[in-house]
Amino acid sequence: MAQLVGSLRKELADSLSSCKVLVVGAGGIGCELLKNLVLTGFKNIDVIDLDTIDVSNLNRQFLFQKKHVGKSKAQVAKESALQFCPSANITAYHDSIMNPDYNVEFFRQFMLVMNALDNRAARNHVNRMCLAADIPLVESGTAGYLGQVTVIKKGMTECYECQPKPAQKTFPGCTIRNTPSEPIHCIVWAKYLFNQLFGEEDADQEVSPDTADPEAAWNPEETAARATASEKDGDIRRVSTKEWARSTGYDPIKLFNKLFKDDIMYLLTMDKLWKKRKAPTPLDWQQLENSAHPQEESPTTSGLKDQQVLDVWGYCQLFQHSVESLRSQLQEKGEGSELVWDKDDPPAMDFVTAAANLRMNIFSMNMKSRFDVKSMAGNIIPAIATTNAVIAGLIVLEGLKILSGELDSCRTIFLNKCPNLRKKLLVPCILDKPSLNCYVCASKPEVTVKVNVQKTTVLSLQDKILKERFGMVAPDVQIEDGKGTILISSEEGETETNNNKFISDFGIRNGSRLQADDFLQDYTLLINVLHTEELERDVEFEVVGEAPDKAPPPQSNQEEVNSITNGNKDSAQPSTSSKAAADDDDIMIVDSDEERGAPSSSAAVTTSTKRKHPDSETSETSTKRPRTDQSAAAAATDDDNDDIIALD
Repeated sequence: MAQLVGSLRKELADSLSSCKVLVVGAGGIGCELLKNLVLTGFKNIDVIDLDTIDVSNLNRQFLFQKKHVGKSKAQVAKESALQFCPSANITAYHDSIMNPDYNVEFFRQFMLVMNALDNRAARNHVNRMCLAADIPLVESGTAGYLGQVTVIKKGMTECYECQPKPAQKTFPGCTIRNTPSEPIHCIVWAKYLFNQLFGEEDADQEVSPDTADPEAAWNPEETAARATASEKDGDIRRVSTKEWARSTGYDPIKLFNKLFKDDIMYLLTMDKLWKKRKAPTPLDWQQLENSAHPQEESPTTSGLKDQQVLDVWGYCQLFQHSVESLRSQLQEKGEGSELVWDKDDPPAMDFVTAAANLRMNIFSMNMKSRFDVKSMAGNIIPAIATTNAVIAGLIVLEGLKILSGELDSCRTIFLNKCPNLRKKLLVPCILDKPSLNCYVCASKPEVTVKVNVQKTTVLSLQDKILKERFGMVAPDVQIEDGKGTILISSEEGETETNNNKFISDFGIRNGSRLQADDFLQDYTLLINVLHTEELERDVEFEVVGEAPDKAPPPQSNQEEVNSITNGNKDSAQPSTSSKAAADDDDIMIVDSDEERGAPSSSAAVTTSTKRKHPDSETSETSTKRPRTDQSAAAAATDDDNDDIIALD
């Protein structure tokens, strides 16, 4: 057994052997962290992770081996860690931390909780559970070469949700369907297409041309005659995409000609779309096949396969092979079955790669390798084992401070890709105080939501606003109308009949107040309803402020936000300040105190700019107020990594 000895005070060493800690997540950071804990002398550790081991994990999650593929991460991590210290008492849970079994009382048994998560929903939940249980939380995240560790303690520091975090960046439906201008638009379209053909159909993920595009303003009666969709090749009747595909027996060539020829020709009839844009060029299977060279007949090329960019015919063949494979998977699962897109499923990834690249070619964009497409489609930043190791070490160091009763000495620590002007890769920053306007940790959490009460259903209020936006797990909602009307109940079946009714049907109007409770999280939120009919297209609601009498906080310029980051680019370069913003989904990106006023990314940002950093499943951006109490850590800005979710 190896164990750290001699470097810790006896009182602290004794505390480590007796205290109980919880590790949430057993992936890249979690593996390193669990190893560090047992070697440092922690004896009582609970570890929880819902995930199973995949081959792609083995390059950095070193507690796992090839023989463990398919097994529980938490269980295997426990078994491997015990080899370092057989006397440790480790309890593994193959489960979601959001399971109601892990309630406030469960959290209260621990002296310290350490997060090693990869998605915002779970991070929000653990944040709230630790606040409710009044247990210190060490939060962490990595993205490529960048990383961060911070400490959260109720009443003393900012919580994970003190700073606003916009929802993951989305794209207007008409852009995806009619006028893509970036590769990410084509990749999103291809993922939508996968669901429309093989998965669960979603009306919000339509892929056919959008005739309601306000920019087109076309007259279909005058231009329809120019659409020359071929009946033989599948025509473009406006029926369910899946229904049409089934009627063809998922014939790859008919699918190809509908998607990349007929639908594109239909788009060309929308004249106004192409007055200031380069018009798309339809593809025809037969013409491409006739013009293909013999050596191009196979989509397989030499070299690093995933990093090869094929020609158009190569992607045509890849499309054909992937459709045939996915069709076989559907047939094996039986009538009415559906597939779920997974970046690690080769046929699914091949399909999205081929479909996205064919659409890129149609709209005159440079095509991408499978590696690049996977990075974007999977919303991932390549994970680096060394970064995980550094961050895991910092988690333990901050944990030791907490257990020593030295919370005042805890810091938010940022790991930079490059040294700053002081030649430092690690930049510590003093922890901020709780935000008085936080809708989670304030004494009376309150927000104002702008919504069209006549178009918003109770189900949308529950799923889109309370669960997705405000991170509740099982909300109960009461209308403050003097009668205590129950709008939503977490008890199954009690209010299901309300789901498809509009909230206006229950007397909710401009100025109404709702009380939302999540008893699992021990969390209550007051919601002030602001009725409006002027929301932007595809926007269902807006969070206006944390209280009704407050103006909306200044918004950072979203035009500065990069649309996507992939494995080919430095998605999160160091920016110009030493202080970073609050954490987002998977990571809070790092800032260094490099040249003041120098550009951080594609847009120049100065030290007076509010910092933005990416969110992890989903790296969205969040704003952070400038510090005024430290000249060396003034304001912060950060590279924008919208739509990226870090793995670890």
